[in-house]
Amino acid sequence: MVCPKCKKEFEITEAISHKMREDVLAKANIDHKEELAKIKAETEKRLKEESLKGLQRANEEKEKLEEKLLKGEKERKEFEKKVRDEALKKAEDEQRFKLKEKDLHIEELRKVNEDFKRKLEQGSQQRQGEAMELELEESLKLKFPNDEFVPIPKGIEGGDIWQKVIYQGRIVGSILWETKRTKAWQNIWISKLKNDASKIKSSEAIIVSQAVPSEITNFDRKEGVWITKYEHAISVCRYVRYLITNLTVIKSSSSHTREDWGKIRDYFMGDTFKYIMQAHFDGVKTLREILDAEKKSSLLKWKRQEDQIEKLDSNNINFYGDLKGIVGNSLPQIKGIDTTELGLQAENKT
Repeated sequence: MVCPKCKKEFEITEAISHKMREDVLAKANIDHKEELAKIKAETEKRLKEESLKGLQRANEEKEKLEEKLLKGEKERKEFEKKVRDEALKKAEDEQRFKLKEKDLHIEELRKVNEDFKRKLEQGSQQRQGEAMELELEESLKLKFPNDEFVPIPKGIEGGDIWQKVIYQGRIVGSILWETKRTKAWQNIWISKLKNDASKIKSSEAIIVSQAVPSEITNFDRKEGVWITKYEHAISVCRYVRYLITNLTVIKSSSSHTREDWGKIRDYFMGDTFKYIMQAHFDGVKTLREILDAEKKSSLLKWKRQEDQIEKLDSNNINFYGDLKGIVGNSLPQIKGIDTTELGLQAENKT
């Protein structure tokens, strides 16, 4: 077979084979391109899918990381809050402990102050009581110089003064005194003094107290013990001594029986004699009040008179000073006028 272009002869089979080969190659080339395009498309698709998956994973990782960051931030804030709360609580506890410490210190100081004040008051009351006791003993010794005043025996806690009553040169009885200078009365004093009086075999017992039971006005006998205020102590002592001495006389007299002695004692211990003595005390009290009022009135009167005299004296001095200022030293000196006062008055005028 001859080629129409090059006029070259070749075998038909060879031409067909070449054509077929070219067709095959062309087809293969097309198939290859299609395959490449397909592979490329698949690759791009896969890459795109992988990219999307990677982006999704990245987003997921990002979200996880953000969650971790948020969680970490939350934990950090919670930790900081916990630290602040603990620090605040510690500071509050410390402050509370300090305040408690201060309160305890103040309470201790208050107790110390109260204890000191109580000791001072006890000391003051003790000194006041001792002063009252000493003054009473001095008054008793002055009013009853024949009586004996002996120390209280050991073991007797309630008594302050032990007075031995002397009548016609011999001891006929005794009085155990106790002084109380407190604001409130206590009934337990009666039994204590009564017990002490029994121990030393004292005839009578007397409590002299600033505060007395409400039912007692000036003095009275209660449960075998005499109770009186200080201002009536000497009068009560006279009464009790009178009782002791007269009962001694009656007991020693052969003309009186034990029954007579009992009746007389009952009379002295009864209300009738007490009312007589009460009337005596009331009379003395009234006379004392009248005397005090008169003394007060006299003092006021004397004060007014003294002021009037000083005023007149001052006027005379002023008058004499004025004359001396006019006349000079030629004015005769008047006896009784202090020239130093005139000098002071002259300086004040200039």
